[in-house]
Amino acid sequence: MDRLTRKELKTDKFAAEVGEVLDFLEEHRRQATIAGIAIVALLVAAVGGYYYTKRQHSIRQAALREALTVFQATVGDVPNPYLPSFKTEEEKRRAVQKAFTEIIERYPGSDEAVIATYYLGVEALNRGDTAEAEKRFREAAEADRQPYSSQAAYSLAQLYDRQGKTEQAQKIYRDLMKHPTVLVSKEQATIALARSIGKQNPEEARKLLEPLRAGRGPVSRAALTALGELQQGATP
Repeated sequence: MDRLTRKELKTDKFAAEVGEVLDFLEEHRRQATIAGIAIVALLVAAVGGYYYTKRQHSIRQAALREALTVFQATVGDVPNPYLPSFKTEEEKRRAVQKAFTEIIERYPGSDEAVIATYYLGVEALNRGDTAEAEKRFREAAEADRQPYSSQAAYSLAQLYDRQGKTEQAQKIYRDLMKHPTVLVSKEQATIALARSIGKQNPEEARKLLEPLRAGRGPVSRAALTALGELQQGATP
């Protein structure tokens, strides 16, 4: 077969394939149109979902700000013009619990719900209810919504330390050292761990603190303070 014949055959084959594609599109024009509409619908849904999510986030944030304003409210006869005030601590307690509980119930699983749970723990601790505080801190920590859960875990560890549950506290500190966040740094967890184990194991505490004392800034100052406390504890 000569070269010209082969070229013609290739051209004819190409034309046949193009024709088949055009025939297919013509036969399936309705399906293609429906597919196009579906794609547009998906795009519209995605954009709408983005703005809906953004709006919901703004609503949750506004509710959290209102709850924090109640949490910071004054009690007594000298009101703060920039904050709400309550006549009694009991009145404020009920308002604080109501504000944060509504966030937890309305927006379960959200960052704001975890923060609200944490603040219920803080509120409970402020009024001396350590059992409730422990429960709330644990709930917020186990929600695993970082970085907020790390702060709850750190507060839970501090509570355990105060209660003499040092083994449980130290386990949390070590985990926070392995998984630091913007709210609880590795250095912060390290210093807390050193303080916790200082009486039982002062040598390990020093090993934890020594690398942190060399720098500058708040970490170095905190490490030096902890080393000073360790030294005072060792002095008979």
